[in-house]
Amino acid sequence: MRYLPDLRLIALVFVLHFALPLHAQHSIAREWSEVLVLSMEEDLAQPHVQARTLFHFSIALYDAWAAYDKEADTYLLGKTVGRFSCKYSGIPAPDDVEAARAEAISFAAFRLLTARFAQSPQSAGVAYRCREIMQKHGYDFRNNSIDYPSGSPAALGNYIAQCVLLMAQQDGANEAGHYETPYFVPANPPLAVTEPGTGPLHDPNRWQPLQLKRAIGLDGYPMYECRCGGKAASYMIDSLDPNGRRITNTQTFQGIAWGKVKPFALGTRGGLIVYSRNKRDYWLYHDPGSNFFPRLDTSASRDYQWNFALVAAWSALLDPADGVMWDVSPKSMGQIRAYPANLAELPAFYDLETGRDPGAGYDLNPRTGQTYAPQFVPRGDFIRTAIQYWAEGPDAETPSGHWLSLLNYVVDQPGLVKKFNGKGDPMNALEWDVKAYFVLGAALHDAAIAAWGLKSWYESARPVTALRYLAQLGQSTDSRLPSYHPAGIPLLPGRVELVKKGDLLAGSSDEHVGKIKIKAWAGPFSLADAPTPVETAKRGWILAENWLPYQPKTYVSPPYGGFVSAHAAFSHAAAEVLALLTGDEYFPGGLGEYKVYANNGFLRLEQGPTVDITLQWATYRDAADQASLSRVWAGLNAPFDDIPGRLIGDEVGAGAFNLAKTYFYKDRDGDGLLSFEDCDDNDPKPCPR
Repeated sequence: MRYLPDLRLIALVFVLHFALPLHAQHSIAREWSEVLVLSMEEDLAQPHVQARTLFHFSIALYDAWAAYDKEADTYLLGKTVGRFSCKYSGIPAPDDVEAARAEAISFAAFRLLTARFAQSPQSAGVAYRCREIMQKHGYDFRNNSIDYPSGSPAALGNYIAQCVLLMAQQDGANEAGHYETPYFVPANPPLAVTEPGTGPLHDPNRWQPLQLKRAIGLDGYPMYECRCGGKAASYMIDSLDPNGRRITNTQTFQGIAWGKVKPFALGTRGGLIVYSRNKRDYWLYHDPGSNFFPRLDTSASRDYQWNFALVAAWSALLDPADGVMWDVSPKSMGQIRAYPANLAELPAFYDLETGRDPGAGYDLNPRTGQTYAPQFVPRGDFIRTAIQYWAEGPDAETPSGHWLSLLNYVVDQPGLVKKFNGKGDPMNALEWDVKAYFVLGAALHDAAIAAWGLKSWYESARPVTALRYLAQLGQSTDSRLPSYHPAGIPLLPGRVELVKKGDLLAGSSDEHVGKIKIKAWAGPFSLADAPTPVETAKRGWILAENWLPYQPKTYVSPPYGGFVSAHAAFSHAAAEVLALLTGDEYFPGGLGEYKVYANNGFLRLEQGPTVDITLQWATYRDAADQASLSRVWAGLNAPFDDIPGRLIGDEVGAGAFNLAKTYFYKDRDGDGLLSFEDCDDNDPKPCPR
């Protein structure tokens, strides 16, 4: 395992020791959240697992806070969740409640994070950062006592972390077995990404594992082929034996039984469906399959063909030199008013030619009354930047960490007033943070369970499989043209065409004449290996049998099915939570922003963007819609994956918020309204009882 100087670690140490005292509004919970985000970024690329970690982290912080509150109810402390009971006999009232809360929270976070990331590739870095915070606040991290009846906040924090970790052993995630499901056998043999076509494919509707020549190693850095016993071998992070030691160059399906993990709010109003296949049960929440899931057979499926043809057509949009300029400000983007309800409505939502959705933008910023300033940039630069910003693969904090960071960004904006749902009196920083993290963590955890339950049952093909398969069948547009097949890919002039004689792709002996070609980027294998990308892959016509998503060669496509898009479910659940938490659908001041400078290595995959770009969103949902669409731009999801993920996320986010608030507040006067709408528990004035 390699340990290299980490500028992110240096930056965090600077923040902890120097920057934070300048921002007294940052709570102890916020400090620990920043450690969590960095730990997620350095850990394995498992979005469903990281969502669960965020939820457990939020439970620990919230219960450590609520234990000292007269109104709020704990989630796990003194309760039974699933099959686990966390017994609790109470703690004496401290002289300084806020100091006790900070101490209990710190010990709970320290114990939980160091245990949860003990097997992380950068576990030493996690432990170091955790100790830094403890020492900064004068806490002895060696204190392992759980004798909370003595009145020790440290002991209470240790005990809460112990309860969360013990609960986690019984929630169905198989953490002890590295979250593996040994019984799963994929329907299709692996696709060797550097070889043309799909190889033998038994079912184009089912997921196909990828076989990579070089993948991300266990230490988080690229690992190149080595010669072991005279035979080439390569390494990947996504397949571990029960001891966490087996590694392979072929993907295994992550989270195949995740639908059975104990949720927070899923199923509180019904909605659980249990299907069986090969004597195994699959638990599904919010199943949209009958409305959205297309299937391909030898007699074709226009819905299947259109969805993946759009992904192929949008591959041409990755060229920053194509001369197309977009206004990417909220003046021209955002404000989608409705989403498709079924497959038939998808073509009207996605503009196959331009790469846009129906969002028409906003006439005015409703918070300032001013127009949004336009920002014209090359379309290819904007799309590539959005793909990278919302990336989920290696060296990314996964969607859960991303939205936790966005929540913290919102908190730092001067326009935010920390009122729960925009009602009642403002909360202090700590109360806001622990409640916000709890709701967000619960929603993202439920989004992961809902998305992976569907992924596991439908086990659907990713575009890299479907596109190559359709193309090797032929074209389905015109029976009078060569290579006709009713289940082939539709021809799209200028985007998807036939290779003809005299074509640069025809081959020296015309061996490729009649094949399908796609206008796209040349793929990650056209780039030289280098620590920092200093070149841009070529754009132009490629053989469809060689098509690849806009992803690094060490990742290519996620190791689980596409239906439904987890990115869409995560992002819409988080956006719904942020809007409900703040009581406002808009970012503070009506604008959220992230600045990316030209040619500074941001894209990682290749050089760019060629100009400075500021990603901007008026509302939280606008940000979620961009995150969702970025996976289609990247070639990782098709539209039929995307939209149901968004719809599920909206429902999951609202459900988590509505349940979480019942832990925070009570209906004191029987009017059906929770107390945050009437008063603030920390305000000295009397509240109705």
